[in-house]
Amino acid sequence: MVKKYVFGNPFETDAVTAKIEISEQTGGIGCGSISTENGFCFRYQMDRDDVIYGLGEANRGINKRGYQYISKCSDDPNHTEEKTSLYGAHNFIVISGKQNVGLFFDYPSNLTFDIGYTKQDLLTVSCERADLYLYVITGESAYDVTKQFRKIIGKSYIAPKYAFGFGQSRWGYKTAEDISNVVKGYRDNQIPIDMVYLDIDYMQDYKDFTVNPERFPDFPKFVQGMKDQEIHLIPIIDAGVKIEDGYDIYEEGVEKGYFCKREDGSDFVAAVWPGWTHFPDVLNPAAREWFGSKYEVLTDLGIDGFWNDMNEPAIFYSEEGIQEVNKAIAAYAKELEGKGSEQVAGDDEGEDIMNNANALPGEVRSKMEQLQNNPEDYKRFYHNVNGKMVRHDLVHNLYGFNMTRAAGEALQKIAPDRKMLLFSRSSYIGMHRYGGIWTGDNQSWWSHILLNLKMMPSLNMCGFVYTGSDLGGFGSNATRDLVLRWLALGVFTPLMRNHAALGTREQECYQFENIEDFRHVIGVRYRLIPYLYSEFLKAVNNDDLYFRPLGFDYPDDRRAIETEDQLMLGKELMITPVYTQNVSGRTVYLPEEMKFIKFMPDGSIYEEIMDKGTHYIEVALNEVPLFIRKGKCIPVVDVAQSVAQIDMGTVQYLGYDGASYELVEE
Repeated sequence: MVKKYVFGNPFETDAVTAKIEISEQTGGIGCGSISTENGFCFRYQMDRDDVIYGLGEANRGINKRGYQYISKCSDDPNHTEEKTSLYGAHNFIVISGKQNVGLFFDYPSNLTFDIGYTKQDLLTVSCERADLYLYVITGESAYDVTKQFRKIIGKSYIAPKYAFGFGQSRWGYKTAEDISNVVKGYRDNQIPIDMVYLDIDYMQDYKDFTVNPERFPDFPKFVQGMKDQEIHLIPIIDAGVKIEDGYDIYEEGVEKGYFCKREDGSDFVAAVWPGWTHFPDVLNPAAREWFGSKYEVLTDLGIDGFWNDMNEPAIFYSEEGIQEVNKAIAAYAKELEGKGSEQVAGDDEGEDIMNNANALPGEVRSKMEQLQNNPEDYKRFYHNVNGKMVRHDLVHNLYGFNMTRAAGEALQKIAPDRKMLLFSRSSYIGMHRYGGIWTGDNQSWWSHILLNLKMMPSLNMCGFVYTGSDLGGFGSNATRDLVLRWLALGVFTPLMRNHAALGTREQECYQFENIEDFRHVIGVRYRLIPYLYSEFLKAVNNDDLYFRPLGFDYPDDRRAIETEDQLMLGKELMITPVYTQNVSGRTVYLPEEMKFIKFMPDGSIYEEIMDKGTHYIEVALNEVPLFIRKGKCIPVVDVAQSVAQIDMGTVQYLGYDGASYELVEE
């Protein structure tokens, strides 16, 4: 059962698509208590055994108890345990215990979930303004509650089948030759691959919807040449539009008033990769349609997939922020001048300020450090929403959603009969209808394999089914064993992409010794694609989950509920990736009898039936483990070098004798 409550004057986020009548609050909301005296605050006294699921892309565990989380889409690449905000804002939680209740707080600005952080048994959800919709969902189980929520927020995005192939990315592929060398590295070593991603260096001066003609002299021919090798090129699109005379996107946006404004009506200016930029006002339907239409510039060149980035939106610094720093420097210079010292000069463009940073006092350096993603900047620009100017910080968490919505709606018009790949860094619930997400700029840390694993079911709960992380880690230097272990998890995530940052160790699979191990692990992915894509389609079409916590399937098994390093996948599998360095395997818990499967490097498949209980399984770096549930089976095929080459004539079924499987295809 779903009930909808309204507080104050909520902003219409379009997160929920179902028509639900507003309920009276005369008898409360059925759980917890609510105060609207100083903003909004929901309080719930948790039982000792209550589990709190949800929050999508959030830090720490599957059970969110014991910490504080703030829904505030944030550009922060250091995902350490103390971080309270990441790139997404997914305000849905499930209380699972004596009662099973889901709560969706439809509120587009900062929202704090204190889940036993301040007081161990108290859950509080609070925000500054009591202007929101609250959806309360009751059900028989946490799983039931989640499926009800999925139904009211609309069908999830369906990625094309090729997007289940392996993809290689790196910030630093600058030229057509660089891309060709990557493809050659994979194809020559017979490592399957379907996609290569283009980061910001493919653009002309970091301008959206442009291609650098010197680096890619005949881009349409190059795109077609890649397609002839069954490689899809996936370019990045950033949120900021470069301010440059003669750049048609910029000039057209200014002319039509489609950029975010300052309070005085002038276009807001901030610096990102291109330098000074404007932000498209994607909360304005007309501007959203306009910006989305520009994706056709690249689809006309043969592109059939995109990833949207920097769309929190990220801000390096603003004109106002630079002015504040300059004032601080001027005050410091005046102080020095009064003492007979040489004046320290500032620069309106900010370059000299950065260069002279170490010579400045702590107070000035502190102001400089606050330039990037400064909360004050998010108060300095406005959106035109149905003729009303809305300050950005009040709707901050909707920007990434609406940028990807712009692309998704446009691509449906551009190619109505064709699925295109689309995913985003920043998101809010509702964006799941237009694209998937990747979990942003992680690090080459072993702990981030486990963080990747734990995020997956929580994201599914919030509608994001096409999901994945940067395999091998984006920042820091990867090691061979870390990449192999992470790939063995990535075998199962819908988005399987190796991505690394400029200046880090090269981590393409052919860069390491014993390349045959990488060939085998990625080959397992291709053997499983018919099954994985089938389960993906079932999850989308049935408003179900692709990944689930064990507690969803075994709600009466406390050990299963507390197991967070294993996941259920589809109705047939349990995955148990290894995420620790220098080990030969791991301990697993089986809530019931299952068949242990290992894909061996010689192409054979190891099978062993294991009883319910705790087991230690040996898993070498070049092996991929999984468990098949009792009475179930899955289809596997022969290895292929691309999704297009998968031969369904080679299908065989792996698992329990006599079991059957319903294969769903495009």
